[in-house]
Formats: sequence, C-alpha cells, structure tokens
Amino acid sequence: MNTQKLYQQVILEHNKKPRNYGDLSPRTHEAEGYNPLCGDHIWVHLNVEHNQLTAIQFKGDGCAICKASASMMTQALSGHSLDEVEVIISEFKRLVKGELDPDDGSHHLGRLTIFSGIWQYPARVKCAALAWHAASGALSQKQTVSTE
Repeated sequence: MNTQKLYQQVILEHNKKPRNYGDLSPRTHEAEGYNPLCGDHIWVHLNVEHNQLTAIQFKGDGCAICKASASMMTQALSGHSLDEVEVIISEFKRLVKGELDPDDGSHHLGRLTIFSGIWQYPARVKCAALAWHAASGALSQKQTVSTE
C-alpha cells in the first residue's frame, strides 16, 4: 500500500473512531486549542503524576486531519515521562513543517510519520499541529493556544 493510501486510511479511521476522545476527569492539566483558519476547536486534558503523563484525552470539533492527529497524539504520548513527551511533541511539529526526515530512524514518531507530507499543504499543517500545541500549552500551564 502506498504512503498516500495509508495516510488516507489512517486519517479516516481515527476521524471516525477517535481514540481517547472525551472529558478526562479528574485532570491535572488542560488547554484549549483553536484554529481560526478552519474552525478546529479542541481541548486537551492531561493527568501528570510523578513527572509522567499517566492519561490524556481530547474533545471538541475539528476537521478529519485535526481529529486524527489528536487521536494519534493521545496514543503516542500516554505513559511517557514529561521529558519524552516534550521530545515527541517537538519532533512532530518539525515533521509537519517538513523539517524532520521521516526516514531518519533517530526520531520517536513511529506511525505518526504518515503526516510527513502535510508540509506541502500549509493550511493543513495547522490542522495537524493544533492538538500538539494544545498539549504543549497544557504542560506549560497555558490555558489557551491558537494557530495564529
């Protein structure tokens, strides 16, 4: 299966059945993310205990790319130390901007590399990155983040 078909299949699957979708309660951290360009609006909720991300969920409305990215983000970050979470978030942001080579095995992105071609569609980069900005904002106690 070529990369484009895999990308489409994964996006559709995570959009249709997003993982870790809902309202995490109780939670220790949260942030709201908004993309005024296309109207994506999500909240990311985290539980952090002993420098470890023990739980993560998201809720809200967004395009298929936004929801799929948020869904995959929750799977990729849960259970990691905060240092590891920061590395993965940074790598993903670099990937979607075309600054990280997905074929270079020195990253921690795994299946998230399906988003590697999105840099060719600048408006969609913001869709894919919104949840990641919100997770980063939640960790730094920034309640609201925007793609603008």
